Amino acid sequence: MKKMKIYEGVNTMYNSGLLKFKKIGSPSNKEFGYLTPIEEMEEIPFTIKRIYTIYGVGQNITRGMHSHKHLHQVLICINGSVDIRVENYFGEKKYTLNDPSVGLYVGPDNWREMSNFSEGTVLMVLASEKYDSDDYIRDYDDFIDYSKKKYEYGGKR
Repeated sequence: MKKMKIYEGVNTMYNSGLLKFKKIGSPSNKEFGYLTPIEEMEEIPFTIKRIYTIYGVGQNITRGMHSHKHLHQVLICINGSVDIRVENYFGEKKYTLNDPSVGLYVGPDNWREMSNFSEGTVLMVLASEKYDSDDYIRDYDDFIDYSKKKYEYGGKR
């Protein structure tokens, strides 16, 4: 996996953080819009094996509520805004995504919850692996136990 450049000036936590992508365009020529190029192993620190979108989420709905053992992801809010809460053995942080030139890297061993979807939000997720149900930890208590075993005792799972 490529070493990431985490967005400067943003407080980060273990194995997650904001990535700032190029935003090509001119503020004086707003009617032409902007272009944001995103390439694997450049802006994205892994080979992309799966892309999916989350959209049409109702008000007061929380999505995610799981962790991955091996999967790396970058979440990009293409339209609207969404809050992402990331938690791991070392702490937790809430991020608000509302700019398609900013992505949130979420590595393995991070519990994630997505909430406060504004109307019309489209969240794109770039993933390092194809879907594998065995990579998920879907129960919060199991996630806490997994994290304690892995990080308190220095064991590799």
